[in-house]
Amino acid sequence: MAHSVELLLDPETDAAIRGIWEALAENGIRSQAGHRGASNRPHVTMTVSAGITGDVDSELSTAAAALPLSCRIGAPVLFGRGPFTLARLVVPCVELLELHADIYRICLPYMPSGAFAHAAPGHWTPHVTLARRVDAAQLDRAMPAAGADVDGALVRLRRWDGDARSEYPIG
Repeated sequence: MAHSVELLLDPETDAAIRGIWEALAENGIRSQAGHRGASNRPHVTMTVSAGITGDVDSELSTAAAALPLSCRIGAPVLFGRGPFTLARLVVPCVELLELHADIYRICLPYMPSGAFAHAAPGHWTPHVTLARRVDAAQLDRAMPAAGADVDGALVRLRRWDGDARSEYPIG
């Protein structure tokens, strides 16, 4: 299972994204709303790997000092060739790109198999996932339900251990 370091949203932005999850579900789209685990929340994945050791947490606390950061949750985007992952882009500002590069650099020595290629600086697409496994036939319902732009803030950092299904707040 994947391990990641993620940014969490302020309460208002979190609620807005959860509202989009619910709107998608009401339109018959299997959204993130269907995952009821306590750790399931809207987030922006900063880096991801097959494993990240917990020793990184103290070093990540220095990166967490850059928070909060203002953000705009922007246009919808599709990943994959079908079925798709539907997400909303996070419009990248200089501060977010710098924070991403710092987190990537800090985490790399703690990822025995390295980071996934799409998480590297210059290859990373900041986004918030709305739904996975969306079929092309569902896009006419999914895209209008994906909502409008949301201005908010990225306020906390966490490390996610996908094997243990545990989250570790940073900072």
